[in-house]
Amino acid sequence: MKDLFKRYSFFQLITLGFNVVRTKFLFKKARLIRFPFDVRGKKFISISKGFTTGIGCRLEAYPANSNKVLFIGENVQINDYVHITAMENVTIGNNVLLASKIYISDCTHGSYSGDNNDSNPKIIPSDRPLFSSPVLIKDNVWLGEFVSVLPGVTIGEGTIVGANSVVTKNLPDFVIAVGIPAKPIKKFNFQSQKWEKYL
Repeated sequence: MKDLFKRYSFFQLITLGFNVVRTKFLFKKARLIRFPFDVRGKKFISISKGFTTGIGCRLEAYPANSNKVLFIGENVQINDYVHITAMENVTIGNNVLLASKIYISDCTHGSYSGDNNDSNPKIIPSDRPLFSSPVLIKDNVWLGEFVSVLPGVTIGEGTIVGANSVVTKNLPDFVIAVGIPAKPIKKFNFQSQKWEKYL
């Protein structure tokens, strides 16, 4: 209890208590949701125990059918202004840490992959058909500030993605990846117990 008084002012503690009570009404298994918090399509979202958020987060689920499409594992912590949207399937594993201002989505307005489904740029973007491809973020992943994770991506277990990176392709387990598009630069060597240059 003393630690709380060191970290927070009296007013912040009152706000924290209020947020804890509201959290239990919104998602019983969650640990703490800081408000404001925007959730759309709550019945299509599954949240496990220990979920914690910063302020201004937004979770959206717009399935093509009546199934759940957004799955958040145990002890997931997302910080301020994280935006996650799911149409087909976004799965976030256990013990994942997301910094602030992150965007994760399994869908886009239109298709741009160079095949017969490509969208015509003369069509208003909001009128283009939605396309989706599942996103999987495995256990113990850490995403840095301003990371974007695009449709069809798997991020491997224990992987770290550096700030401002855009993940457009799968990343393997136990790497550090940075850049646009994000590419591995280091991999953890379990024999030496060190992060080493990715070859």
